Amino acid sequence: MTTLANWQKSSFSGGGVGNDCVELASTGTHIHLRESDTPTEEVRTSPTALIGLLRTLKAVSERGAPRTRPTRLREREA
Repeated sequence: MTTLANWQKSSFSGGGVGNDCVELASTGTHIHLRESDTPTEEVRTSPTALIGLLRTLKAVSERGAPRTRPTRLREREA
């Protein structure tokens, strides 16, 4: 576990009962993510990878799941 003083709670975390939220911290070249109810478990990623994930999630939520290519086309390309 990373000992960081600058963990920030996500702005999308609910204000209800409990500590159900995502927290983020930065160590310069990495972003650390954790659930507030399990602070000893972390995921570490780069800022670029996190931005890519967030953009993809936003795009999928705005227009639905991306369509895959039909099997016939994939087989022809192989």
